[in-house]
Amino acid sequence: MKVIHLISGGDSGGAKTHVHSLLHSLSRVAEVTMVCFMDGPFAQEARALGIRTEIFPGHNLAATYYKLKRFIREGGYQIIHCHGARGNMMGALLRRSTGLPVVTTVHSDYRLDYLGRPLARLFYGTTNTLALRLIDYRIGVSDAMTDLLISRGFAPDKLFTIYNGIDFTPRTAARGRAEYLADMGLEAGEDSVVVGITARLNPVKDVATLIRGFAKAYQSAPQLRLLIAGDGEERARLEELVRELGVEGQTAFTGWINDTDSFYHAIDINSLTSLSETFPYSLTEGARAGLPTVASRVGGVPYLIEDGVTGLLFEARDADGLARQLVTLARDAGLRRHLGQRLEQKAREEFSLESTLRRQMAIYETILRRRARSAGRRDGVLVCGAYGRGNAGDDAILEAIVTELRGLDPDLPLWVLSRSPKSTRLTYRVNALYTFNVPRFLWRMRRIRLYINGGGSLMQDVTSHRSLWFYLFTISAAKILGNKVLMYGCGIGPIHSPRNRRRAAKVLQKRVDIITLRDTHSSQELKGMGVDRPELVLSADPTVILPAAPDPVTDGILEREGLDPHGRYIGFTLRPWPGFSECAAIFAACADYARERHGLVPVFLPIERRLDLGAIRQVTEQMRGEYHVIEQTGSSARTIGLFARMQAVVSMRLHALVFAASQGVPLVGVVYDQKISSFLSYIGQDLYLALEELTEEKLKGQIDLACRRIGDEIFLTQGVDRLRQVEGRNAAAAARLLGLD
Repeated sequence: MKVIHLISGGDSGGAKTHVHSLLHSLSRVAEVTMVCFMDGPFAQEARALGIRTEIFPGHNLAATYYKLKRFIREGGYQIIHCHGARGNMMGALLRRSTGLPVVTTVHSDYRLDYLGRPLARLFYGTTNTLALRLIDYRIGVSDAMTDLLISRGFAPDKLFTIYNGIDFTPRTAARGRAEYLADMGLEAGEDSVVVGITARLNPVKDVATLIRGFAKAYQSAPQLRLLIAGDGEERARLEELVRELGVEGQTAFTGWINDTDSFYHAIDINSLTSLSETFPYSLTEGARAGLPTVASRVGGVPYLIEDGVTGLLFEARDADGLARQLVTLARDAGLRRHLGQRLEQKAREEFSLESTLRRQMAIYETILRRRARSAGRRDGVLVCGAYGRGNAGDDAILEAIVTELRGLDPDLPLWVLSRSPKSTRLTYRVNALYTFNVPRFLWRMRRIRLYINGGGSLMQDVTSHRSLWFYLFTISAAKILGNKVLMYGCGIGPIHSPRNRRRAAKVLQKRVDIITLRDTHSSQELKGMGVDRPELVLSADPTVILPAAPDPVTDGILEREGLDPHGRYIGFTLRPWPGFSECAAIFAACADYARERHGLVPVFLPIERRLDLGAIRQVTEQMRGEYHVIEQTGSSARTIGLFARMQAVVSMRLHALVFAASQGVPLVGVVYDQKISSFLSYIGQDLYLALEELTEEKLKGQIDLACRRIGDEIFLTQGVDRLRQVEGRNAAAAARLLGLD
């Protein structure tokens, strides 16, 4: 593989480090050439690392363009990779004339690159913004940067993410802690807790907030000290701020440092106070040293520093919030050690140089593979369902479908109809259209190969007649416009209206190619409607394939909620439904009973937050004892991780039962819809009660039986294991309709 990199040659900071380390690693496995538009330290350091470096100097844009075009053609390069405004501008010009795919790495927010330099911002900033739109592919140096580009209208399927990798080879500090701090002019004893930062001293890094937060924290925790490494235009102002706040005796400025190993060995808390960041090296360097970190919640920072799990976060410019976090860490050596260890483990697994190299090569291979894909033919999949409404179950269905489709073909263009297309684009990195933008999705249907009516109970008229009519309309439109049509891991019914049953049967009979069903009841419902022309496949709910979050992540979520990660809990998932209010007192009494009889603290876990929290409040208002409500369960993996920590689960929601069952947790279902009892029967579970027949005595009895099954992993998981095996039939059906092996 031959790749040419274009960069101005005057870069510094994180961009310089990223390009040098990446190209140095890439040179071992690919033929890489770096072109700089000026000579200087950047190019000289690259040559010293063994990177082939060419200089194309001069301000004559046309001459440079023609010379570079000839160089690329004669060199037989396959990909043009750009960095920065000048590289992007040249790459955009070369894209058409060379016929090569062009990709750029976006190292920072291009709207902030020339902050404080209005003329440079006007020329280079505007040019860069235009060039970014013309280039084929973009790589964000963090998930946050990729999310930022998606939010600004860049196509998710033309975006990749890569992180600044770091060498995790063990380091030995050249100087001991006491010696180093003394040399830096900081008076610190053995009991001192030293906060450190390495940063350019400019407005974006907002070191002033660090100084203010430190000064506030020092009043409550006088063992704190502050060490600031770096230089820049704000240094004099920051030194004056230190004097104004009266902490000059507890603060030292080191200027630029080369011996970063000794710096990180000498401090106890790493910090970052930036107003904007992609994914700063200072965080991974602190992680390599096993340091607890306090950072502003900006950019790519939360992807490494998860509040309460791998570090502590505060809002940018919030000196009071920073002060509270510093005091917390200053007073708790165990917490410092705990957070530092978790951070080091995560960084070592996900942000090493080796993982960065593998990711970059995978990106190049994907770009070349997509270039070879036939152009002009119908391609891609459109998925429609109840997405973008904040329902964790529906979101999990979409996540599972997207995961399986990408497993079939990683380059398959994916489109989703969503009530919240922006959120769907950001969460799943797929193209998304507003569900009811009929002209746009009809236009898209003319260009795709497969339409998926995706998961859940879409074919029903209990909650709405109009939603059923809408889904039937989209199925008909997709088939008429030339698509294969698949109903994916779905539930059927109940459809009560005879007119709706006739309409649904007619559309499904005529317009659908394959229907994969999540339970036997749905199969019986279709037979009762006379639907037999589509191929019917008994499969399972797609969400059974989803994993739980890693244990450290779930531990951190529980700790943040004030719960012991090793505590004993019973989960309750409730929803408003006709007749629920009359049963709220029963749920309250049984939650108290589970705590008193079995020692299980009730934890309420909403699936559709906007609806379920109201039902939860009706119950908790009538409880006598301790309980906890986790209002935001987070992503599918985190939600499943929380259910995995329950000793038993009582649920009205189907997907809460699916999540708990997949983790071997004893279940009690409260049935308001036959899909609940059908699912439980399908996996061999027999503990469920009809909502209209619910009594305190019956529910307590079911809870007793569920608690007896705690630890009986074989009985609890064998049914779900069978579901996971047959769930593959969903993806197999999609593969057949797409013509894939």
